[in-house]
Amino acid sequence: MLDDIDRRLLRHLQADPAQSVGDLAEASRIPLASAYKRLEKLQTIGILRGQRAVIDWRALGFEVEVSLRITIDKTNPRAFDEFLAAAREVPEVIEIQTFLGRVDARLKVIARDLPAYQQVYRNRILTLPHMADIEALMQVATLKNAMSYPL
Repeated sequence: MLDDIDRRLLRHLQADPAQSVGDLAEASRIPLASAYKRLEKLQTIGILRGQRAVIDWRALGFEVEVSLRITIDKTNPRAFDEFLAAAREVPEVIEIQTFLGRVDARLKVIARDLPAYQQVYRNRILTLPHMADIEALMQVATLKNAMSYPL
């Protein structure tokens, strides 16, 4: 599916997503027109889904990051969908993941400090519908945050 040139483009793009297509073409040793065509092809087939800014929340004053593992009460057939819809509306929830197993969902929550987190937890998180169990894991450090994979 991918050839060596596609992999080379993706490697350089992972290394510096903000670089121009011209710089990407030069680093990949291909003509500019080819780089445009290949990037468009990678987007069309769904391999390249876009670019995003990676924000350092601590640099913006959000000192607390908590991972909440949620088990949903699935006695209501709409419980999962209703929980996810409500969780999406909480501004401090910056990531939602769903799982198969004992834990149904994980929410990543940020707050400026512990009192702010306690307020979010009490007023927004605990009011989410259909929760059967919740476990909070406060992040102490990030030891690895791989934004790329060797191609």
